[in-house]
Amino acid sequence: MSVNYAAGLSPYADKGICGLPEVFDTPEELKAKVETLAQLIRDSQYMVVHSGAGISTSAGIPDFRGPKGVWTMEEKGETPHFDTTFENAKPSLTHMALLQLQRAGYLKYLISQNVDGLHLRSGFPRDRLSELHGNMFVEECEKCGKQYVRDTVIGVMGLKPTGRYCEVTRSRGLRACRGKLISTILDWEDSLPDRDLNRADEASRRADLALTLGTSLQIKPSGDLPLLTKRTGGKVVIVNLQPTKHDKHAHLHIHGYVDEVMCQLMKLLGLEIPEWVGPTLCEISGGDADILPYGAWKKEVKIELKIEEKKDLGLKKKRRTNDRNGRGY
Repeated sequence: MSVNYAAGLSPYADKGICGLPEVFDTPEELKAKVETLAQLIRDSQYMVVHSGAGISTSAGIPDFRGPKGVWTMEEKGETPHFDTTFENAKPSLTHMALLQLQRAGYLKYLISQNVDGLHLRSGFPRDRLSELHGNMFVEECEKCGKQYVRDTVIGVMGLKPTGRYCEVTRSRGLRACRGKLISTILDWEDSLPDRDLNRADEASRRADLALTLGTSLQIKPSGDLPLLTKRTGGKVVIVNLQPTKHDKHAHLHIHGYVDEVMCQLMKLLGLEIPEWVGPTLCEISGGDADILPYGAWKKEVKIELKIEEKKDLGLKKKRRTNDRNGRGY
């Protein structure tokens, strides 16, 4: 999601297929396909969205395997262009459209491979969101699991200690937890977070519609989650300009910029896309808990997020590529 993020990862040879040519539907084709998508969403009882780096390119953050992606440029021996910083990046039209789809009841759960924090900063409820590869703004207590959302990037990767300690005060005024805080950003061989992966798995199995936005679906296991929806009788819709690993499994494949697709979609659904007014944190979505994956609301699972105040103001899999067929993630 960012040049700095990519540079902080450990060396890894197989980064997948990069730089594939982009394909564009004609305006007429795009319109017809988005109309089909709108009807699928109206008919859906449980839609899950899978988001990738492609939804953040309009926010100035390069993707990985597009024509100007980080890994694509690296293969050419060139430096990718980066228009903003993580702190200054603003949620894109697609980020805000997804927030409104959730508020309107169409989107039940969001699964993201992105680490830029834009979903959380847009105000998307944390209890309806799985960030499978971590968040540049979030650190977590390795002892009690409490998460802290910071105003600036953590600056540490690979689930390493950040140098800070947990401030949770125990019941009856006992001393604070004082567990070490660690980054939530995964390196290549790190295991995905149990809590987020378990919820993503359950939501994918429960969904009758999986909508993938801006991802080549090469990453494992994240990119295989939409297949769980198809295996349980649901439909998969892919919105991406480049070919993806699972095109043959898609009920509908839309070749267009995600922002344009989402703009047309929201008009067809009669929904306005809210404006972003600054970083907003929403811990709990409210409403019927039954629509959430089980782990999102059962008592023993805690999701505690804290925004740092400004002084002046059962499934563990590693994130890796598919080495068998040479398709990276």
